[in-house]
Amino acid sequence: MAPRDNARKISLVAGIFFLLTFVHVAILPLYNEVLTNSDFILGAGSVTQVRLGAIFDLATAICGGATGVVLFQVLRRQQLGFALGYVGVRIFESVMIVVGTLCLLGIVTLRQDNAGATGADATSLSAIGNALVAVRDWTFFFGPGVCAGLGNGVLLGYLMLRSGLVPRNMALLGVIGGPLSLVGLTFVLFGVWQQDAPIQFLFTIGEIAWELSLSIYLIVWGFKPSPITAELNQEDEREVVRTTRTASAALS
Repeated sequence: MAPRDNARKISLVAGIFFLLTFVHVAILPLYNEVLTNSDFILGAGSVTQVRLGAIFDLATAICGGATGVVLFQVLRRQQLGFALGYVGVRIFESVMIVVGTLCLLGIVTLRQDNAGATGADATSLSAIGNALVAVRDWTFFFGPGVCAGLGNGVLLGYLMLRSGLVPRNMALLGVIGGPLSLVGLTFVLFGVWQQDAPIQFLFTIGEIAWELSLSIYLIVWGFKPSPITAELNQEDEREVVRTTRTASAALS
């Protein structure tokens, strides 16, 4: 790429990482057995899908944290405090995903170590499995649920709206969709409906549309021209000049 493509490189990498985080939603069916079958820990159902889902979940956690780090290079130039908040929320989301994944892998381990358990042992084992599933459900609530609405919706939407790095109407999807998602999750928290209920999807659809459209826009078009992108490209040019001078001095 040309020296003046620094902003484009950042947008491309961020967009790819952002798009890869959608894998977390796509692999949810792999967990159906372990999350819904109370006898899973006693030996009912295949563990292969759980292990496969864990691999994708860990990759999602890495991509989510990487998205925050990559975008921070740009967002800090708009508002440092909000940019730091966004990175913090993204890292917390990744931690929640990892904790939830470890809970499910713990069920797999307990199942293997206690194969053939019966009677009181089986009852205790089933209770432990249900507890681990409950913890995993709450990590999904606070991670991809709350953190997505707060971080990707409210914070990132606001920063993109103020900076003008993406079309205004697109950024408004995040500014509006993020709070709506959080409102729906408040009803989930108080037991009005479940997180996977159709009505919760209606509260979340704006946030989903924002994240998907942002990832595609960053990959295909990149950031809109702005003082922030001009500053990024100027820094890239200065770095090229410094590198060239250093190389010339070393050769002379």
